[in-house]
Amino acid sequence: MKHCHVIKFDRLVGYSEGMALQQRAFDILHNKEADGIVLVLQHKPVLTIGTAGGRENILISEEALEDMGIEVCQTSRGGNITYHGPGQMVVYPVINLEKWGRDVHGYVNMLEEVIIRTLKEYGITAGRKPRYTGVWIGDGKVAALGIAVKHWITMHGFALNVQVNKEHFRLINPCGITEFGVASLDDYIDGVEYEILVNRVIKNFARVFDTNIRYGDERFLRGEYNAIKT
Repeated sequence: MKHCHVIKFDRLVGYSEGMALQQRAFDILHNKEADGIVLVLQHKPVLTIGTAGGRENILISEEALEDMGIEVCQTSRGGNITYHGPGQMVVYPVINLEKWGRDVHGYVNMLEEVIIRTLKEYGITAGRKPRYTGVWIGDGKVAALGIAVKHWITMHGFALNVQVNKEHFRLINPCGITEFGVASLDDYIDGVEYEILVNRVIKNFARVFDTNIRYGDERFLRGEYNAIKT
């Protein structure tokens, strides 16, 4: 049976720190010390530019962004530009695809399926849109997805809008898309309890990926493997 260790953060995480945390998780998997580590967090406001580019999709000056407290970071995930910030659940599954069949396209579909199943529990019909990754409610993108894979170990993941500041999305063409908009769960339901949503996402992740879940904290990323709760 496969095992994934889930680490939830109860503080806002800067983007550079988030990348460092993923690298620690990657190293643990590369050393064959875990099947998967799933980081769940919210970022401080940041625009991230993927390997497909996207700086041209920033609609205001970077000086103005700095005045607003919004960082701009280049990143190794696939895709174009997107926004991360408070009120958005970011899930970074760092998993060894050797355990899940070495199927990158299938892995992306599985991540989307986790979100679709979770939203269904809230009575929301969400799905995929041809030619675009991520999860959509009608023509509104509620979850962006971008990954990287090295030595069959994944990094990055998805960002689900919960109660996000959509004014920040208006500072860019999200994912380079101009013909469709951005959606957030609070557009459809009131009073989303973040912790309950996180638990539902983890439950559906376990079902879709057919894995056992173990909970830990940041000590696990430092090699203190006894810092685990089942």
